[in-house]
Order: sequence, then C-alpha cells, then structure tokens
Amino acid sequence: MDSEEDMLDAHDMESGEDDFYSGGTDDYNDSDDGEPDYGFVEEDADDSAMIASHRSQKNFCVLREEDIRRHQIDNIERVSVVLSITEVEASILLRHFHWSVGRVHDEWFADEERVRKTVGILESPVVQPTNDSELTCGICFDAYPPEKIASVSCGHPFCTTCWTGYISTTINDGPGCLMLRCPDPSCLAAVGHDMVDKLASEEDKEKYNRYFLRSYIEDNRKMKWCPAPGCDFAIDFAAGSGNYDVSCLCSFSFCWNCTEEAHRPVDCSTVSKWILKNSAESENMNWILANSKPCPRCKRPIEKNQGCMHMTCTPPCKYEFCWLCLGAWMDHGERTGGFYACNRYEVAKQEGQYDETERRREMAKNSLERYTHYYERWASNQTSRQKAMADLRQAQTQNLEKLSDRQCTPESQLKFVLEAWLQIIECRRVLKWTYAYGYYLPDHEHAKRQFFEYLQGEAESGLERLHQCVEKDLGQFLNAEGPSKDFNDYRTKLAGLTSVTKNYFENLVKALENGLADVDSHAACSSKSTSSKSTGSSSKTRGKGKGSSRTGGSSRIPDDNL
Repeated sequence: MDSEEDMLDAHDMESGEDDFYSGGTDDYNDSDDGEPDYGFVEEDADDSAMIASHRSQKNFCVLREEDIRRHQIDNIERVSVVLSITEVEASILLRHFHWSVGRVHDEWFADEERVRKTVGILESPVVQPTNDSELTCGICFDAYPPEKIASVSCGHPFCTTCWTGYISTTINDGPGCLMLRCPDPSCLAAVGHDMVDKLASEEDKEKYNRYFLRSYIEDNRKMKWCPAPGCDFAIDFAAGSGNYDVSCLCSFSFCWNCTEEAHRPVDCSTVSKWILKNSAESENMNWILANSKPCPRCKRPIEKNQGCMHMTCTPPCKYEFCWLCLGAWMDHGERTGGFYACNRYEVAKQEGQYDETERRREMAKNSLERYTHYYERWASNQTSRQKAMADLRQAQTQNLEKLSDRQCTPESQLKFVLEAWLQIIECRRVLKWTYAYGYYLPDHEHAKRQFFEYLQGEAESGLERLHQCVEKDLGQFLNAEGPSKDFNDYRTKLAGLTSVTKNYFENLVKALENGLADVDSHAACSSKSTSSKSTGSSSKTRGKGKGSSRTGGSSRIPDDNL
C-alpha cells in the first residue's frame, strides 16, 4: 500500500467517481463521530430479508439426490410417451444423447432407423425364438431350459449365470456399464437397466444405480457436482448473467466455470496462475537465489542467517570460505577486513566483477518480497474468513439463544447478527482475491494501481469496522446481567453497517471486473482538458495587448471547472 498522502491524492484524482464507488451521496453515521464513513451509503437498517433477496436473484439451482431422480424419471416418461417406446428404451436413448430430451426428439424424427442402429434399440430380434426344450448358452456352451436363458432385443441366448458374471464384471469396471452391449461380439444391441435389476447382485445394482444417477449430472453441460469434499449436491446453472459464482447448500461457494473456490472479482485465468504460483517450485528457487549463495566447492546452496563472514560448508564438504567474495578463508584475515568485512569483495565489486550476480540476487529478492507481501495478506484474509465461519456456527448454536435470553428478545428478531456474519464471510472472500488481483496488476499502470490500492484500503477499513462491531461490541450485550437500553441502538448500527458494507463491496467487485475503466475515462478527460488548455495558450500567443489576456482568461474558466 502507498502512504496516506498518496491515498488522498488518489481520492482527489478520482473525485468524479466518488458517487459510484460510495454507492450514493448519503453517508452512514452512527454515534462514533470521530470515525470516517468509508464512503458507504446507508440502506434500510431493518432489512432483515437482505440475504433472502440476494439469493432470489441467483442464476442457479441446487439439486438434491431426490431432485435428480425426479428429473430423470420425468425425462424418461416424456420420451417414452412421445416416441411410443418403453421406458427402458427411453433411458438408453437419453443416456446416449446426454439426457437432452430435445436432441432425442430431433434425432429420432429425423432418422429413426439410424438412431436405433446407433444406440442399439432393435425393432426385431436377430436370433428368432424357438420352441426347443433346451437352448445353448453362447458363452459357456452348456444346454439350459428356456427359463434359465435370457436375452436382450437381439435374441442371442445366454444363461443367467453368465449374464450375472458379465454384468458384474462390467459394473466393477466403472461407469462404462451404462453403455453395456450384448455379450455377442458381433452384436450392438443395448442392455438396459431391466436386465441389471433382474440378474445383478444387490451390491452391483447399487453401483449401477449410482452410475445411472451421476450420469444425469456428468453428461449434462448445464449441471455439475459441488466440488466440496463429501457433498452430494449438484448445481443446475443458467448461463447468461456473466456471474459464475454459485453457492451450494453445504455452504461451499465455487466458480461454475473453473470449479475453483468462488473468486470474484478475479477472473479464472488469474486464479489459475495464482494457485499455480502458490504451489510452484519457482518461488522456492527465488527464495534460494535471494537468500543463499552456492558453496564454491560443492555448489550446495548455503543460507547465512547470522554471524560473521567466515562460512563452513556442511559435511562431508566442510569447505571454509568468505561469504562476500566466496574465496577460500585461508586467504582472509585482518589484512582483508577481519571477520565482518572483505576488502577483496569491495575492490572486485568496484571493478564490476559481481554486478550480474548481485543484480540477479537483488531482482530475486525484490520479486520474492513483492510476492510475500501479497500472499501473506491473501492468506491472512482466508484465515479470518475461516474464523468468521466458525464464529457464525457458534452464533447459530449458542450465542443467539443466549442473546435472546439476556435481552428478552425473540430469536427471530436477532437475525441481523447472522446476516452480519454472512456478510463478513463474503467480504473476506472478496478482499482475499483482491490481493491476487493487485499482484497481477501491471506495474506501468500507475493511476490504476494507486486508485485500486485506495479502494482496497477503504474496503479493508469498512470491513474491519463491521467485524469489530459484531465480534467485540456484541460481547457487552451477551454478558449483560439483563436487558440493555442501548441494544436497539446497537441493532440499528450493526444492521446499517452490514448493508453499507455489502453495497460498497458489490460496487468494488463491479469496478474491478470492469478493469477499473473509470480510471481510463478520467485519463481521457484529463487528456482532453490538457488539449483544451493548449488551444487556449495558442490563442493567447497569437493575440495582442489586453484583449489577448482576456481571451486567455476566458478559456481557463471551463478548464478549472473540469
């Protein structure tokens, strides 16, 4: 972050955009007259439906297991009725066409015969049925009575024992069992779930039904499973809004596009680079380069964290050398500067012998320090967010009931506390990713960087104010002996801080997703203003006497008002 004076300069520079980033012109004021208002706007302090109204605008739907099964059954019944086929055949068609009812209808009515052949739904059997008392299994070649023989639409006879083994092996191989075909190598007839229900073991049936259920989500481009560990919910996403952040019922929020943790206002490519950088070995190499030097003999990197310039490499090398010039220590002593200096190094450095090495080390050190600055703050906000989530759970399970008893207020009227915690959790997530945004912001865009850091600083201040209000100020009411006359004022203050913080962060996200376009537009206006001043100056130069002075003066008036 820049100094406070730099932040004020950035604020003055962008004063034309104050209304947008503050969300309006009415400031939120409370009893703390000495505290800044952070540019927030006050909304309805009793807006207890804030979270509900926010969720009503979402462009996704969370599906439970029963919802998925209901959708599957509805689609199968629709296709079965429209195409006049069995439900087993309808399910085979839907799986082949990735559960797209519209595509099934289009392909079927365009060329039914081709679809039947491709999918494996035969109109007539390949092997005609006989009235023989015994039939030969096509796998084990033993003879069985007809009741021990089973076949699909093709009519190829196989005994139930071989069918069971064939189905079990395929199911244990994975989800490919959903596209199971007749055991005859030359036959493409599909095997439906009716054969599985009839011949498979209970364990295999359970696996098959699980694959069948998951195929509805995994084959559908509009649906995805929640990536949170142990979560069985799915998300049905409606594209078109430009916002890819979705929240599962398990409380995990993620990006629909890349399935990483929700990361607005940062785009998916930046998140990918940031995560890779956090886990890459390149940062380890930068640290080694910036903080260590190679042993002149064995080349093993050595870190000097204290003491004099006399270095001794670890066994088995045990080479003794000077940390500064890397020369053998036996050539050093009082004449070269003692234990804490090296005249040879200073002379060689003046002659330019160490310029490139020192330049590389300095670059690595600066790069590492810059990365560390952003990463520490990114990780700190993540830790604060996790702590806030734990505090929210405690508020839900313990504090709300206790507060209700102490203040003689129904729990239904204390939802503003939970809403404040939910807002803190969301804002911590946004603030965390602004540090990844700042790390990849180009260094040459000085105006954008200065304005970004000002906005980020204001967001941090406002969030800390809200966090302190709900985390510390609430304690006096939780530990009170009885109802407090100041509790209603506290309710108004906390609800107001929650709403204005929400408003500021929403505008901050929009601004960053826009690439801070307002800075560019301000620069364009400044360029136009400069051009206008230049034109006025030219007119003044061409004029003569007092008349020219008056002309020049009149041209400066609109410039001063820009």
